[in-house]
Parts: sequence; C-alpha cells; structure tokens
Amino acid sequence: MEINKNSLQYKNAQKRVKDIKGFYVHLLVYLFINIAIFIVSTRDEGFINGLSDIWNYSTAFFWGIGLFAHWASVFGPNVLLGKDWEERKIKELMDKEKNKTWE
Repeated sequence: MEINKNSLQYKNAQKRVKDIKGFYVHLLVYLFINIAIFIVSTRDEGFINGLSDIWNYSTAFFWGIGLFAHWASVFGPNVLLGKDWEERKIKELMDKEKNKTWE
C-alpha cells in the first residue's frame, strides 16, 4: 500500500499520532516531577512526615486534573463537540467562503 503524504487521511493520522505522543510526554514529565517532589519531601521531612504532609500531594492532584483533561482530549469521547465536529465545521466555513460573491 502506497502512502500519499498529501492526503487528508494521512494528515489526520499524523495529527493523531502527534497528539498521542504529546500525551505520553506529558504523562512521563508528570511522573518524573511528582516522584522527584516525593523523594525530596520525604528526604527533608523524614519518610513518615513526608507521607503525612498533605501539601506534598497538591502538585500531583492539581496537575493530575490537567493530565486527565489532556487524556480526555486525546483518548476520551468527544462529548462536547461530537465525533466529526471539526470536519463539519471546516466544510461549513469552506462552503460559506465559496458562496460569497463580490457585489
């Protein structure tokens, strides 16, 4: 099967791969930073005190909300705008532009 790099399907697949890769990079950074925060806080405060300090979990919690939103935008159902909303909107705008007349 020959791949046409100029086709709409190829460009959509390429964008999808870029979005998935972006999520995984985000996930790895999230894990790395939060593990580092955990290690530093338990080292400075002692293991038991570090585990019991609620502020050590705040970054993971709030960033986790953002990470969940990123996951939902990449893998989750497109609840808000529908499955093919973007393509329908592009066609609608192209049709409006095509129907414009110079008067």
